[in-house]
This record gives sequence, structure tokens and C-alpha cells, in this order.
Amino acid sequence: MGEERPRRSYGRKGGYSRSGGGSGGGGGYGRGGVGGSYGRSGGGGGGGRGYDRGYDRDRGQDRNRGPAPVEEGQEVDVTIDSVGKRGDGIARINNFVVFVPGTNQGDQVKVRITSVRGNFATGEVVTGEQQ
Repeated sequence: MGEERPRRSYGRKGGYSRSGGGSGGGGGYGRGGVGGSYGRSGGGGGGGRGYDRGYDRDRGQDRNRGPAPVEEGQEVDVTIDSVGKRGDGIARINNFVVFVPGTNQGDQVKVRITSVRGNFATGEVVTGEQQ
């Protein structure tokens, strides 16, 4: 009847390859294993990650912001800019987010930083004018 088509698998291990010679043992589309390529090329890949959209390259730019501008135990004066999904007030110090429970938008408060994570911190109100 015609040429038999290879079975396609869209999972991590199987690889997605329309290549004539196979994909070199897995991998291919996404973070697969040994090798492979994405596309309609002749041979099957060999090493590498295959089809890379550049997510890892772009993602790293936001994460490498340098040290946090606040430390645990530090007290800072902030104005609550907005309220998050969970109802916590959100303040920013040099574009670094600080969550402050029990505050509303527009509050000007002194906050003691209780914990610092990679890209945000949490704090508690020490004194201030709450609306």
C-alpha cells in the first residue's frame, strides 16, 4: 500500500521527529533524553535538547537580579501599592515585592521583614497609618 509511517509520540521520552533515520534513541521534542531533533531533517539528531524555544535563556534574566534590597529583621517604611489575590498588601522596594498581611492599598506603614525569598519578602506591620 505505501510507506509505513512511524508512530508519533508527544511525551517527553518518545520524542517528536519526522526525520527519516529516527531520532537517535529518544529525546527530541522538549527536555528528552539522549538526542533527537525537531523538524523534517534527514538524519536523526544526536545530542542536545532538540527543539529549544529559548525559555531557559529568557527565564534566567529575571532571576539574576542580585541581592535582595532588604534583610530579615530589617524595618522599612513602605506605602502599600496594591492588594494581592490572598488579600495581603503589596509594597515595592526598588521593584522588589514585599507582602504585608493585614494592610490595604494606600496604607503607609513601618514593616519588619520576617522572611526573604528569591524574588519577594514578607513582613509584618510595626507601626503606621492604616486606612
